[in-house]
Amino acid sequence: SSLGGHGYKDMACRELRVQLYQEQKDNFWPPTGRHILAQYDDDTVVVYQAFCPNIAEYAVKNQRFGGDHFSYARMSWIKTNFLWMMFRCGWASKKNQERVLAVRIKREGFDHILSKAVTGAQEKELGCGRSDVRLQWDPDHSPCGGPMKRRAIQLGMKNEVLRKYGQEWIVGINDITSFVLEQYTFVECDQLDRLMVAEERVYHVTLPATALQLQVDSLDTVCSDSTT
Repeated sequence: SSLGGHGYKDMACRELRVQLYQEQKDNFWPPTGRHILAQYDDDTVVVYQAFCPNIAEYAVKNQRFGGDHFSYARMSWIKTNFLWMMFRCGWASKKNQERVLAVRIKREGFDHILSKAVTGAQEKELGCGRSDVRLQWDPDHSPCGGPMKRRAIQLGMKNEVLRKYGQEWIVGINDITSFVLEQYTFVECDQLDRLMVAEERVYHVTLPATALQLQVDSLDTVCSDSTT
């Protein structure tokens, strides 16, 4: 199923597809390893950010980031994993993270972000100077907030990459806060069998050099580990 748009003017904006959490956990998500879980198609990828109302309202109205409250001079972090975003923003309960946005961007832009992403340690080792994209792999979390063995990716952008993300690569911005709050009621009541989350699958990094740089794990490795 999918969520309808919230005041979309741009018909190119696609709806967010949702699916039962338990169904995805049992059938589609690897339990361990470094994987990019994301909603994507041939042309676009969905990433998530949580903001204060002023930034969110400007973004939804203008279908890009800007205004008096958003700063292109600061690093801005995106997450491809819906539940990782929920952990970080406390299901839209944390200060200045009360509004959750699903930002659909061009796949070529997302792949460019990945190609530039390095960890702090990699940056020092490679001597490549100050990168425009910071890579972090953190423990993924269950809907209730418990850490998992699987790692989730988050990407911090600045400078030219952030500018292109905020103004050129966006296909559509959807405020999904009402959906977030609605689904959190199932978490609070311990009814995870009814919990709906964004439909996500493992994103395959096609360029070997980028995959090596990101240190993503292959699904083949996870499958062989789980059967031995």
